[in-house]
Amino acid sequence: MWGSSIGQKLESGPQVLTVHSDLDDTEQPYALYLPKDYNEMNAYPLVVMLHGAGSNHRLALRRVFGKSNLEGENDVEASRYFPEWDDVNYIVVAPYARGTAGYQGVPETDVMQVIEDVKERFTIDENRMYLTGLSMGGGGTLWIGLTQPDIWAAIAPVCPAPPTQALELMQNSFNYPVHFFHGDADPVVPVAGTQRMIKAMEANGTKVSYAEYPGVLHDSWVNAYEGGFIFDWFDNFTKNPYPQKVKFATRQLKYDGAYWVEITEIESGELAEIEATFDFEGNLKIDTKNLNAFSLDLAKHPNYNDSQPLNLALDGKDHQLPAAPEFHFYKENGEWKPGIRESRVMTKKSGLEGPVFDAFAQRHVYVFGTMDNPSEEELAARRATALEAANWSNYRGEFLGRIMFFPRVISDKEVRPSDLEDANLILFGDANSNSIISGMKEVLPMHLNENDGEHGLIYIYPQGNNYIVVNSGLSWWSNLEETGYPFVAMTHRVLPNFEDFMLFKGSMQTPVASGFFDNNWSLSEEHKEALGSNGIVTLR
Repeated sequence: MWGSSIGQKLESGPQVLTVHSDLDDTEQPYALYLPKDYNEMNAYPLVVMLHGAGSNHRLALRRVFGKSNLEGENDVEASRYFPEWDDVNYIVVAPYARGTAGYQGVPETDVMQVIEDVKERFTIDENRMYLTGLSMGGGGTLWIGLTQPDIWAAIAPVCPAPPTQALELMQNSFNYPVHFFHGDADPVVPVAGTQRMIKAMEANGTKVSYAEYPGVLHDSWVNAYEGGFIFDWFDNFTKNPYPQKVKFATRQLKYDGAYWVEITEIESGELAEIEATFDFEGNLKIDTKNLNAFSLDLAKHPNYNDSQPLNLALDGKDHQLPAAPEFHFYKENGEWKPGIRESRVMTKKSGLEGPVFDAFAQRHVYVFGTMDNPSEEELAARRATALEAANWSNYRGEFLGRIMFFPRVISDKEVRPSDLEDANLILFGDANSNSIISGMKEVLPMHLNENDGEHGLIYIYPQGNNYIVVNSGLSWWSNLEETGYPFVAMTHRVLPNFEDFMLFKGSMQTPVASGFFDNNWSLSEEHKEALGSNGIVTLR
């Protein structure tokens, strides 16, 4: 039997806890393992385990401890109980990814909330936090590991199926080791993808290890986690919070840097890159690409001497700066200057930068319009469109099940002050049909002039501390055919493909104009011409 110690609030061993998600006001479960001799006075290393498609948090906790299903046992039966397994001196958590929804957007937010919940409940050694997962969870391991690298001491993706956006971030793995596992006969996630990622990481200087299993299909986790191997491997690594070299790339300020480097302004829509090396003599060399502002926190860096000026070579130009705990730089007319750029009325920043998909990763409400007194038939059609957008999945069979996310759908007349204050609004209609759009008409950047049944407009824009997304005319998923493996419903599967705005004819596959607002949330002259030249859109 799993035991408990005197004074513990929770029993040791495997169990299930919940966190309250303010994304949709639900309780979200996660599986937890506490060591048998858990002592609340000690700091523990943490392993985060991400489950695969069609799986769940309970199965994931079993898998990472090397416990497969019994002979003849299906996943439903295996999910009902936790078998005995060898104890490890780790706290282990396995979040539930809303079913099979990948690990971007809502599930990614859930994972980070689970980590924060565990850190509030227990004392975690933040230099010994590890990430692993299988299949879809292996892809999530890469995505979360690469976008937020300074959290982890090591990561271990098993037969990973990463989102395509992760593939340009391989350099972010520079400061931790990565262990891949894959079966060479995997028919679901071909091994060639892992082999390519390994080559990219090795070329980057990442410490990569790899186990490839001959003849193994899409169940390489059985081999990877057998006998508690992953815990033994993690035992070898501790994070260095102040490495000598930092490599980091990002397209969004929500992923704003790593270790002692923070990116504060990027070229909108571009991949921003920075490589910073701080040698033992206190000399700092930094090279950047598509970057407009950044900061350095060197106060606790072992190579920093606060009694001497800082020698900096920044994009090939030498600077000598007086000692300070933090250093800030911004680019003006193509030249780097020390200091913080003067604040502007509207500027892209973390949490308010787009693209469209970012609004759906946070608390949001779907709002249809009633302002023009539509007929009962028209009102029902508008409500049905908003409901379709909010329904992240239909039932997809025993394997994939449903995505468990339940945002609200309301009319413009039902929007509450708390919705305006706390949620992103996904607004359907235009200034004639939706009173929320009408009330913001003077501040919104563009409007579809007429719903001709052929065009659709979608864009994201800041409103206070939140986003609004306006979808006028055709819905953003109109006239798209089902393709590929449906992890997510079409309405949400296509959202990561949008930039900040798109005007399209027929479907999003035939855009008239699309792109990003600049860092001041303004349109370029080229985008103004593309959007306004045909009379379909009016620009503010």
